[in-house]
Amino acid sequence: MAAPVKQQLSQLANLSHAGGSHKDVTEKYKAILEVVLKTGGADLIPSLQAFVEALVNENVSLVISRQILSDFTAQLSKLPDAIAKQVAHYTLDKIHTRVISFEEQVAAIRQHLADIYEREQCWRDAANVLVGIPLETGQKQYSTDYKLETYLKIARLYLEDDDPVQAEAYINRASLLQADTQSEKLQIHYKACYARVLDFRRKFIEAAQRYNELSYKTIVAEQERLTALKNALICTILASAGQQRSRMLATLFKDERCQQLPAFNILEKMYLDRIIRSSDLQDFQALLQPHQKAITADGSTILDRAVIEHNLLSASKLYNNISFEELGSLLEIPPQKAEKIASQMITEGRMNGNIDQIDSIVHFEARETLPTWDRQIQSLCFQVNNIIEKISQTAPEWMLKTMEAQIQQ
Repeated sequence: MAAPVKQQLSQLANLSHAGGSHKDVTEKYKAILEVVLKTGGADLIPSLQAFVEALVNENVSLVISRQILSDFTAQLSKLPDAIAKQVAHYTLDKIHTRVISFEEQVAAIRQHLADIYEREQCWRDAANVLVGIPLETGQKQYSTDYKLETYLKIARLYLEDDDPVQAEAYINRASLLQADTQSEKLQIHYKACYARVLDFRRKFIEAAQRYNELSYKTIVAEQERLTALKNALICTILASAGQQRSRMLATLFKDERCQQLPAFNILEKMYLDRIIRSSDLQDFQALLQPHQKAITADGSTILDRAVIEHNLLSASKLYNNISFEELGSLLEIPPQKAEKIASQMITEGRMNGNIDQIDSIVHFEARETLPTWDRQIQSLCFQVNNIIEKISQTAPEWMLKTMEAQIQQ
């Protein structure tokens, strides 16, 4: 069938070049395309390729070729993915030298081609196809929402391919646009994607703050809000010990929704400055994503490092000083590693103290009694509140009578 199609297209090109009516030529191109698509068969791909080749010929009026190519692009979504992919690549190759003349059509073809690759889980190929859309360098003026949505999609695809560096580059481009959009949906997508980028880049405390912010957005479905809250909790636990993480721990611990999450027991121990043993982490490790299980420079996992730093801070509140040997035993690591981590935390200002290398002792700075006492009272109040809530859930009538009796007294 390809040969007859080529002949018809050649005759049509001559008619167009001879000054035939745009309307008549356009209708004839549409008729040929319709016949090709209906006939299908083994000649479908060659016939479509011949159609594209004839259409983007410089002898064909740009007004006609743009209109028909738009119709052609719309038909691609109705073809099987394997055929559409092959024809789309052929079309992009043919248009390559005249891409400025067909920017809108090229963008539509690339969007559809990216969707095909995404369905095939070829994340990088999908992202690279979208990168080819000249959003900033072309002559066509794309809307803010279109550019923002495309940048977010590219960033998300690179994240799926475990490439946070490229993802961050495109989320940074999106950040320049997100303030200008009126679409709350796109703003939510931006926040979610940015949180994931920070998560992948191991900027856990920043990621936790953004995940937590998402968990309060009413436009987001309830289940997705809980997922965001769970991600905030996980990232907080994985973050380096310090004041920022302490504030985030307090925020999450006071959030009643966290009590129904599987990692709440670890959150509670961290907030209350309790020592966490490796045996406590088995269930929590199952919640981690692959990138969160990476090995750090000292050979330990991200989780191990975070827990060691937490336990070291907890030890600083229990002891005035401790030997390297005892500290290593407490943290379940070699004494040399305990000394190195303690030294790093003190140097970075995340823990107060000093190290006596001659006597192999870590001295923790004396703490003011009043703030420590305040934190202990606060912790006790939280525990009492939890007990009262559990009583009210199991025996609401008794609780009501008791409260009324207290009021009457």
